[in-house]
Amino acid sequence: MKQLASLLYLLCFTTLLPAAEEYRSLFNGKNLDGWDGSPAHWKVTDGIVIGTNSGPEDLKHNSFLIWRGSTVKDFELKATVRIIGDNNSGIQYRSRQLPEVGPWVISGYQCDIHPAIEHTGMTYEEKGRGIFGLNGKKVALDDEGNRWLTSEHEPVKVDLSEWNEFTVIARGNHLIHKVNGQITSELVDYHESGRSLEGLLAIQLHRGNPNSVQIKDLRIKTLNSGKILPLDMDTLSKEAEQIDKPRTVNPQGVGPVQKTK
Repeated sequence: MKQLASLLYLLCFTTLLPAAEEYRSLFNGKNLDGWDGSPAHWKVTDGIVIGTNSGPEDLKHNSFLIWRGSTVKDFELKATVRIIGDNNSGIQYRSRQLPEVGPWVISGYQCDIHPAIEHTGMTYEEKGRGIFGLNGKKVALDDEGNRWLTSEHEPVKVDLSEWNEFTVIARGNHLIHKVNGQITSELVDYHESGRSLEGLLAIQLHRGNPNSVQIKDLRIKTLNSGKILPLDMDTLSKEAEQIDKPRTVNPQGVGPVQKTK
């Protein structure tokens, strides 16, 4: 009887727990319903979303395919992506549109999908504060926007011409990027005046060198709202090293960069 009572209690208790959030696909596999981007540059072929830049004269600005289903706040996202051509792409999130710059132009956090190893899966802000942490780095931004290296590890190496799974986890002011299940970069953003906690989700098509970004799977699940991690400047200054803003010698791909107007 005691075992039966315990089982009944367990069943009743578990029915009161909220169901775990499931991943949901953001592409229907047929067309770009729910998305907004340049019709001349984005299409769906055989269930794969394809963005194509034909060369330096094709795009004046980086152009984005923007999800119009909702904004994103705290979430985990998985995208299976490859890039054909010597250029890069990125997953934008908690971002905002810049219509004054041009149509489908976005500013905000980005998980970089870049063939240069140091940039693969790095944390970056498009048209904003720039690079935070390169592949293999965990970085914190203090309340004035200064960068602090809190830890580092061997960069994750991948071939972007093959299919790879990129993961973005955003909860509160803590952001994690992964490639094929391995953490590439991590950011804790204490910079209150610069950070964003909610905004648009989009996929980047990079101007310049001809390239095709292809996405065959894009899934997201909502996470419970994460706490804003508080800044302890005394601890940060003792346990981390202040670093300069990372620069790049590979703004597009890994080879010669074709100039754009």
